[in-house]
Amino acid sequence: CSALLLFISIMTMFMSGVVAIFEYDLKKIIALSTLSQLGMMMFSISLGLYELAFFHLLTHALFKALLFLCAGVLIHGAGNIQDIRSFGGLSLNFPLVTVCMNLANLSLCGVPFLAGFYSKDLIVELACQYSWGIFVLLMMFICLSLTVLYSVRLTYLSFVGLYGGG
Repeated sequence: CSALLLFISIMTMFMSGVVAIFEYDLKKIIALSTLSQLGMMMFSISLGLYELAFFHLLTHALFKALLFLCAGVLIHGAGNIQDIRSFGGLSLNFPLVTVCMNLANLSLCGVPFLAGFYSKDLIVELACQYSWGIFVLLMMFICLSLTVLYSVRLTYLSFVGLYGGG
């Protein structure tokens, strides 16, 4: 049963991460990111790390709420546009939202000394101690890399890129 949950959780993390990379709707990217992190929690449960899964749920809920609040401000400020290709350069108009959204994205990626680091890093560290095989570890690290990729892409297209997707 735990092997089935392990497989489903890794596939959930992988598929939601890949889809988030190719998505342009801001709210859908954040929702797919949530799905990926739920896969991470199920991955933790499949390894028997129930307390860590709950801890990741709590930390994830806090910075994900911040991401959705920032997304709401950006969508409202951009005239109800959710397509991140038409954002670009919003850091000049929304400096506080830029800081908050970047902190939430960095926490999502597990950058040290932010909330996501303390939960996600411990799950990854303990998962590396289990002997599930190289495939499970490789897929876990690919899924973690996908999280970083779609977070950096979201930040670049929203705040750094040229206005209008150019």
